[in-house]
Amino acid sequence: MTSGAAAGDRTGGLFAAIDAKDPEAFVAYLCDDASFRFGSAPAVNGRDAICAAVGAFFDTIAGLSHVVNKTLVDGATLVCEGEVTYTRLDGSTISLPFADVFEYEGDLIAEYKIYMDVAPLYNA
Repeated sequence: MTSGAAAGDRTGGLFAAIDAKDPEAFVAYLCDDASFRFGSAPAVNGRDAICAAVGAFFDTIAGLSHVVNKTLVDGATLVCEGEVTYTRLDGSTISLPFADVFEYEGDLIAEYKIYMDVAPLYNA
Protein backbone atom coordinates (compact mmCIF):
# COMPACT_ATOMS: atom_id res chain seq x y z
CA MET A 1 0.00 0.00 0.00
CA THR A 2 1.37 3.43 -0.86
CA SER A 3 1.89 6.10 1.74
CA GLY A 4 -0.88 8.23 0.24
CA ALA A 5 -3.43 5.42 0.41
CA ALA A 6 -2.45 4.36 3.92
CA ALA A 7 -2.19 7.79 5.50
CA GLY A 8 -5.19 9.23 3.71
CA ASP A 9 -5.82 12.74 2.49
CA ARG A 10 -4.22 14.43 5.48
CA THR A 11 -0.66 13.19 4.81
CA GLY A 12 -0.59 11.56 1.37
CA GLY A 13 0.47 14.80 -0.30
CA LEU A 14 2.93 15.51 2.50
CA PHE A 15 4.72 12.19 2.01
CA ALA A 16 4.66 12.72 -1.78
CA ALA A 17 6.38 16.11 -1.29
CA ILE A 18 8.99 14.52 0.97
CA ASP A 19 9.60 11.65 -1.46
CA ALA A 20 10.00 14.22 -4.26
CA LYS A 21 12.62 16.00 -2.12
CA ASP A 22 10.61 19.22 -2.42
CA PRO A 23 11.05 21.23 0.80
CA GLU A 24 8.81 24.08 -0.38
CA ALA A 25 5.91 21.72 -1.06
CA PHE A 26 6.61 19.99 2.27
CA VAL A 27 6.34 23.16 4.36
CA ALA A 28 3.05 24.09 2.67
CA TYR A 29 1.48 21.43 4.94
CA LEU A 30 2.78 23.19 8.06
CA CYS A 31 1.55 26.14 10.11
CA ASP A 32 3.70 29.27 9.80
CA ASP A 33 5.03 28.75 13.34
CA ALA A 34 5.22 24.94 13.18
CA SER A 35 7.74 22.90 15.13
CA PHE A 36 9.62 20.05 13.41
CA ARG A 37 11.83 17.49 15.12
CA PHE A 38 13.67 14.71 13.28
CA GLY A 39 14.96 11.93 15.53
CA SER A 40 17.25 13.21 18.27
CA ALA A 41 18.01 16.50 16.50
CA PRO A 42 16.83 19.70 18.15
CA ALA A 43 13.44 21.00 17.07
CA VAL A 44 13.35 23.52 14.23
CA ASN A 45 10.66 26.19 14.38
CA GLY A 46 8.94 28.17 11.65
CA ARG A 47 8.34 27.36 7.98
CA ASP A 48 11.47 29.12 6.67
CA ALA A 49 13.82 27.42 9.12
CA ILE A 50 12.15 24.04 8.57
CA CYS A 51 12.38 24.46 4.79
CA ALA A 52 16.11 25.19 5.06
CA ALA A 53 16.76 22.28 7.44
CA VAL A 54 14.78 19.78 5.36
CA GLY A 55 16.43 21.03 2.15
CA ALA A 56 19.88 20.55 3.72
CA PHE A 57 18.91 16.99 4.71
CA PHE A 58 17.65 16.26 1.19
CA ASP A 59 21.04 17.36 -0.17
CA THR A 60 22.68 14.48 1.75
CA ILE A 61 20.67 11.76 -0.02
CA ALA A 62 19.87 10.79 -3.60
CA GLY A 63 16.26 9.83 -2.87
CA LEU A 64 13.73 8.38 -0.46
CA SER A 65 10.40 6.58 -0.48
CA HIS A 66 7.91 6.11 2.35
CA VAL A 67 5.47 3.29 2.99
CA VAL A 68 2.97 3.89 5.78
CA ASN A 69 1.75 0.64 7.33
CA LYS A 70 -0.46 1.89 10.17
CA THR A 71 -2.17 5.09 11.22
CA LEU A 72 -3.93 6.13 14.39
CA VAL A 73 -6.04 9.25 14.82
CA ASP A 74 -6.92 10.69 18.22
CA GLY A 75 -8.59 14.08 17.98
CA ALA A 76 -6.11 16.47 16.32
CA THR A 77 -3.26 13.95 16.57
CA LEU A 78 -2.27 11.59 13.76
CA VAL A 79 0.36 8.89 14.19
CA CYS A 80 1.88 7.08 11.20
CA GLU A 81 4.09 4.01 11.43
CA GLY A 82 6.01 2.73 8.46
CA GLU A 83 9.27 2.27 6.64
CA VAL A 84 11.35 4.72 4.64
CA THR A 85 13.84 3.57 2.03
CA TYR A 86 16.70 5.96 1.46
CA THR A 87 18.95 5.99 -1.58
CA ARG A 88 22.38 7.20 -0.60
CA LEU A 89 24.50 9.40 -2.83
CA ASP A 90 26.58 6.32 -3.76
CA GLY A 91 23.42 4.58 -5.05
CA SER A 92 23.10 2.07 -2.20
CA THR A 93 19.81 1.83 -0.31
CA ILE A 94 18.73 1.27 3.26
CA SER A 95 15.24 0.83 4.72
CA LEU A 96 14.51 2.08 8.23
CA PRO A 97 11.40 2.02 10.43
CA PHE A 98 9.81 5.29 11.53
CA ALA A 99 6.91 6.64 13.53
CA ASP A 100 5.64 10.16 12.86
CA VAL A 101 3.40 12.14 15.17
CA PHE A 102 1.46 15.06 13.69
CA GLU A 103 -0.39 17.59 15.84
CA TYR A 104 -2.85 19.49 13.66
CA GLU A 105 -4.30 22.97 13.97
CA GLY A 106 -7.15 22.90 11.49
CA ASP A 107 -5.83 21.50 8.22
CA LEU A 108 -2.18 22.33 8.90
CA ILE A 109 0.46 20.62 11.01
CA ALA A 110 1.53 22.60 14.07
CA GLU A 111 3.94 20.01 15.44
CA TYR A 112 5.68 17.25 13.48
CA LYS A 113 7.87 14.73 15.29
CA ILE A 114 9.73 11.91 13.55
CA TYR A 115 10.82 9.04 15.78
CA MET A 116 13.60 7.03 14.16
CA ASP A 117 17.29 6.29 14.28
CA VAL A 118 18.71 7.90 11.14
CA ALA A 119 22.35 7.06 12.04
CA PRO A 120 22.43 3.86 9.91
CA LEU A 121 21.76 5.99 6.83
CA TYR A 122 25.20 7.55 7.19
CA ASN A 123 27.10 4.44 8.33
CA ALA A 124 29.43 3.01 5.72
